[in-house]
Parts: sequence; C-alpha cells; structure tokens
Amino acid sequence: MNKILVSACLMGHAVRYDGRAKPLAHPAIEQWRQEGRLVTICPEMSAGMPVPRPPAEIEPGNTGEDVLSGHAGVFEITGGHVTHEFLQAAENAVALARDTGCRYALLIDGSPSCGSGFVYDGSFSGNRKTGSGVTAAALRRAGVEVFSHGDIERLIERLAAADGG
Repeated sequence: MNKILVSACLMGHAVRYDGRAKPLAHPAIEQWRQEGRLVTICPEMSAGMPVPRPPAEIEPGNTGEDVLSGHAGVFEITGGHVTHEFLQAAENAVALARDTGCRYALLIDGSPSCGSGFVYDGSFSGNRKTGSGVTAAALRRAGVEVFSHGDIERLIERLAAADGG
C-alpha cells in the first residue's frame, strides 16, 4: 500500500508557528486514515522548534533548494537564524518517509518547510513566490512525490493510478 507523509497541521494538530492547525477537510483524508496510509509529521517540531514560534521565511530571492545547497538561510521575523533547525526538520522528514515507506507527501503550501508550490518571499510582507520549502525540496530530492494541500485531487488521481485503479 502506498503511504503518504502528511503535514501535522493538515491533520488538525495545532503545530503551526502561530499555535494553530489548518485542518484539511476532504473525504480522501478520512479514507486514507482508515486504510492506514497516513504518516503525520510537523518537520519543525521534529527538529525541536517550539509552538508557537516566530514566523520564519527563506532569505529573499531563494527557495528551499537554495537552503539545501547551502546558498541561503532561513530567518525568523525577529532576526533569529533557524537554518540549522529547518535542515534538521527536512532530514527528519526524509528519514521518516524512508522508514515508513512513504512514496508521496501531502504538505501545507506556503511554509518555509512544507511549501511545495509557493513560499513567502523573505520580506515578511505576505508576498508569495513560486518555489518549495526546505522539507518539500528535500523530499523531492529523496524521490518522494510532493503535493500541496491544494493539489489533493492530483494526489488522489496519482494514488489511483499507482494502486492500479
């Protein structure tokens, strides 16, 4: 059975930087839960980051790929340098995906960790830019297919094809 690594905040866990959840209400989530397909993680919490925590963004002009390559950092709005924690978070997510056989990931978009379609531009102004967060980029490098919460229909189609249906 194809397993799915999923952002804990999408599963209703209050783990986001602001201490909230962002539950994804979709019939497929409950079906996958019943089938035992879901493996839940908050990458930042897995790296020891607290809840709540200051908002963080990848340096302006960069994405998670740049952070993984050592060409950019992740900073909190307070100026705190949290690149190490985000790299550890990505490493933890890749290890969990590998250990549990997750070939797919369903992640919250916009996050400097889990964003898969967009991240914020590093100015803390709410402006978005196309790109991936650190964990999403690391999962892709590891061969995991990554989908944003807005792409759940694409994931459903992908799983149906992979499951032979």
